[in-house]
Amino acid sequence: MTTRTLESLPASALEGRRALVRVDFNVPLNNGVVTDDGRIRAALPTITYLREHGARVVLLSHLGRPKGGPDPTFSLRQIVRDVERILGVPIEFIEDLAAGVAVTRRLPRGGVALLENTRFWPGEEQNDAELARQFAALGDFYVNDAFGSAHRAHASTEAVAHLLKPAVAGFLVERELRYLGAALDEPKRPFVAVLGGAKISGKIDVIGALLPKCEEILIGGAMACTFFASLGLEIGTSLVERDRIALAKGLLNTGGKKLVLPRGATVAPSLARAAERRQVAHDHIPADMAVFDIDQATCEDFRARLLRAKTIVWNGPMGVFETPPFDAGTRAVADALVAATAQGAVTVVGGGDSAAAVVGLEDKLTHVSTGGGASLEFLEGKPLPGVVALDAA
Repeated sequence: MTTRTLESLPASALEGRRALVRVDFNVPLNNGVVTDDGRIRAALPTITYLREHGARVVLLSHLGRPKGGPDPTFSLRQIVRDVERILGVPIEFIEDLAAGVAVTRRLPRGGVALLENTRFWPGEEQNDAELARQFAALGDFYVNDAFGSAHRAHASTEAVAHLLKPAVAGFLVERELRYLGAALDEPKRPFVAVLGGAKISGKIDVIGALLPKCEEILIGGAMACTFFASLGLEIGTSLVERDRIALAKGLLNTGGKKLVLPRGATVAPSLARAAERRQVAHDHIPADMAVFDIDQATCEDFRARLLRAKTIVWNGPMGVFETPPFDAGTRAVADALVAATAQGAVTVVGGGDSAAAVVGLEDKLTHVSTGGGASLEFLEGKPLPGVVALDAA
């Protein structure tokens, strides 16, 4: 299904109308201070377009995982100044949903309002129809620009899209669907995927979905240890999913040469004893050490394979990249993607940890997703409720 987009709406549908926009302002905070405003900036093109076309913009977002109702720790009031700084306009903050309709109706053309955390109201995560009706009363049409929440069937992402029409994709969601969709459906060949992270269980469906489409799938991260174990190799004290060993063996049998495991690993007694690290072949992992990263030989092997590719999708780090020096493998993959992009490859980086690993390199890659869970489910071939609910083009 092709999704209707914001740009398809005529000028008359925007001028003076209230645009209810679901954004993803689930930003990291430290003592109430935004430490990374990337998600706010990602929504800027859609908000700016609406304002320039005379719409009154009403923003919805969740923040964190509040339990049992309102919690000041997760209040969106904390980010109002950052939103004002990035948009360059004052923000009307709506704390009381019941009084919100009057606030949105008095907004000037081009004005912006931000509703309090959607998860403060019971029913948001249950996709409650009554709460969705209250959200819908704040706008005249609906725009979903929160790809990072599109895999959740919540009142502000799914139910409201059935009540408020037209319901269209914002520019960020449109871009996500275009690049992720093209990578999967119309990849330039060779098509290579890089999958990492801690657990194979979180990537089983992705591997299954990508195997028929890719020339190669490069495996890194702790999940590689489960594959090593399935081959009967010593993995020391490494993280391994014992209940997934048989599954890993089955994937290796199915994938054959398409599944490429690390040639070796960077091991150490523990994260705290990084000074004692050393690099070993994949079949020589010491019994008293754990794998924390891929080794240099694997970095070089993966780089060579990636530079031959024309389409690359990457989801998941190669090691414990948050703890240098075990970030070397992840940085090597990031550098290889930059080099591949420079020579014409289409490079798509999944959200979450993968996106964090390429901070500062975004303009040297084709696309960096803003949605960790959403991009993962998209790669698995699962429909995203927040997208399916939007109007068809």
